[in-house]
Amino acid sequence: MSLDTQAVVGDQGSRAVGAPATGGGADEIGPEQRSGLSPAGFAWVAAHGGCGATTLASVLGGVDLGCRWPQPERTEPTRVLLVARTHAGGLRAASQTLNAMREGRHPAGMKLVAVVLVADAPGGLPRILADRIRLLRSVAPVYRIPWVASWRSGQNLTTLPQPLEKLGRLVQGPTAGSPGRA
Repeated sequence: MSLDTQAVVGDQGSRAVGAPATGGGADEIGPEQRSGLSPAGFAWVAAHGGCGATTLASVLGGVDLGCRWPQPERTEPTRVLLVARTHAGGLRAASQTLNAMREGRHPAGMKLVAVVLVADAPGGLPRILADRIRLLRSVAPVYRIPWVASWRSGQNLTTLPQPLEKLGRLVQGPTAGSPGRA
């Protein structure tokens, strides 16, 4: 699923560019679970498919929401980490999602904690992509995760790269509400 298209059509109908899907309907949720967004924990929201949100959730914990906002009827976390790749399409999807948030197209009470950018290849970025990241940093804290070759082949890490450790402290630490920029 990508947020780069003009509209995404599925069982939830159409939605605007940059607005993650709302997910399943409230009919799937029992009445005991309809208490609103939870201040506990973190949710990983993918700006586009294949960005690494599922991998980050499995390595660092938290709730993997895929390409949708947290749902109050599911009591999902209010604190959101938006994940995208560092290629042009990934950065565009992150920008579109941030714009959707600016326009108020997200659940009330939801808080963006940071944008997490996962390297799409080893090595440095072309200047045009680095400039886009600087622009994202002007709107939200940004954590950059380096290329991790072992993830590509499905291997587990024995040690976390430093930027991943820093993000792990944000997600698991006692002062998780005030992120720094990586």
